[in-house]
Amino acid sequence: MKIRTGTLAKLKSEGKRFAALTSYDALTAQIFDEAGIEVLLVGDSAGNVVLGHTTTVPVTLEEMIPFGRAVVSGVKSALVVVDLPFGSYEISDEQALQSSIKVMKETGADAVKLEGPRYSQVKALTGAGIPVMGHLGFTPQSVNQLSGFKVQGRGSAGEQLAQECLALQEAGVFAIVLEMVPAVLAASITETLTVPTIGIGAGSDCDGQILVWTDMAGLGEKAPSFVKKFAELRTILSSAASQYRHEVATGAFPEQERDFS
Repeated sequence: MKIRTGTLAKLKSEGKRFAALTSYDALTAQIFDEAGIEVLLVGDSAGNVVLGHTTTVPVTLEEMIPFGRAVVSGVKSALVVVDLPFGSYEISDEQALQSSIKVMKETGADAVKLEGPRYSQVKALTGAGIPVMGHLGFTPQSVNQLSGFKVQGRGSAGEQLAQECLALQEAGVFAIVLEMVPAVLAASITETLTVPTIGIGAGSDCDGQILVWTDMAGLGEKAPSFVKKFAELRTILSSAASQYRHEVATGAFPEQERDFS
């Protein structure tokens, strides 16, 4: 069954939680889709994971397109959402609409995601029939303005964040990512909103959870403190590569009886 934005709303109404992961290629998208992951985010975290940047800021819209197209090609059921990268929507509603149309037409994705309280842009996109996922709390594209990777919404700032969530809901988003937000605040926001929340470092009471897949699978060198590693792929892959190199160096691979040349 194809997961749609309405599916997530139904899951929330039924008190059922859902899982989301990032993906940047057809192979992982196929694996995660087969595992039943409901939402795949083609995140601008590709800038860190794939392109080697230290932040997501340098990622361009043109770079996001092939990532999105690849993920869509590997999916049968999951809802595929593509990040609008920094610089592709902030200038105006028109810029946001042009960028989103490009993403939707050239990737085949189901929705786009943008960061921050961009109410006008959200209204412009949803008015044109483009589903939008919001993203509040710590917003990686604003890492320089936020002076690093810091929890957002503590103390009196929590009320403002809660109001921003309500305003984004009113603007028309179908879900909101809450990143690095105090768990108590995220729980309160989740209870208040009618649209689903998707937490990342925001406690256990959000309607869904999302992780960068390389963090989830233990492939990166390090991961945020809130991440649980469900595998140790870096160790496994490193061991396999070392064994391969050893067998090539010693002549153990390829075995003569398997030489079809």
